Amino acid sequence: AAILAHLGNTETPETIAQGALDTDTKATDRYIARYVDAFGTGALSGQRIGVYSHSAVGRDVLIHILKDLGAEVLELGRSETFIPVDTEAVDPEVRAQIADWVKTHGLDALVSTDGDSDRPLMADAQGRIVPGDILGQITAQTLHAQVVVTPISSNSGITLKGIKDVRLTQIGSPYVIAAMAGADDVVGYEANGGFLLGFEAQGPAGPLSPLATRDCTLPILTVLYASQDGGLRARVAQEPAVVTVADRLQNIAQDKSQALLAQWQQNPQTRADFLALMGKDEARLDLTDGMRMILTDGDVIHVRPSGNAPELRVYIETKDTQLAQQLLSDALSRVRAAL
Repeated sequence: AAILAHLGNTETPETIAQGALDTDTKATDRYIARYVDAFGTGALSGQRIGVYSHSAVGRDVLIHILKDLGAEVLELGRSETFIPVDTEAVDPEVRAQIADWVKTHGLDALVSTDGDSDRPLMADAQGRIVPGDILGQITAQTLHAQVVVTPISSNSGITLKGIKDVRLTQIGSPYVIAAMAGADDVVGYEANGGFLLGFEAQGPAGPLSPLATRDCTLPILTVLYASQDGGLRARVAQEPAVVTVADRLQNIAQDKSQALLAQWQQNPQTRADFLALMGKDEARLDLTDGMRMILTDGDVIHVRPSGNAPELRVYIETKDTQLAQQLLSDALSRVRAAL
């Protein structure tokens, strides 16, 4: 409100000193060196990696780092016009394109980021997308984190990996950062894959200083490095058998979404009727962020309005990939009908 009140006011009070403008032309070099020094110049030797560049601002930096680490890099899909990429809810067309690229070019993996390059996207040698929270799990374990902070929508498999302390928050990096404060050997990550390093970790060749802001590069490099022996698919298969998928209904006004969730929260029977359409029953309800329905069979349906777009997001957790996709499709259809 204070900012809007001053909109159009270009006057600066004389009592405010004018600072000097500093230009740092070496920030990108230091960012590249951060990862090359920590992983070593041959860390990814022998890997053939595709990079889906699209319009991501970090595309050239990511390619630079991968090459410096010894990978054979093939750039794909570069665009000079903006292409929106949601790493948490990858569009079917993008999934199909990635699978085709991986097969056509014989890639060991394909990597990318969202538009502002703080969230990773990764596919294995069969073109299957690896969810961001799985990337986070593997990265946290590889870095020997003792405390992991992640939103409640993330894969609950992290609680089965022997981590000393797992803290679940509301959805959004500010909540993750707040819960990381004061903890030792702490990392944070979101379901979209954005990773936050809260302590000085040890890479294969050198240290990684703390970087408690959402980063896409660390999980990409760490998971590729951890997968170099048996391949990415085999490394992902070592994770707990918990599958998460997510998608969204777009152009849904927040007041409409909030009204539906309020109705379901205040009237348990309407919620039960919604679940009954899918042959499901509720065991308990978690209102940490949106409405997370934990079902009697252990599955989860989590409905939450987006905090920054007119969208209603649906998260599914189950133990089978095919069932997860079926349940997601069914839940999206039922939520749309309820709206």
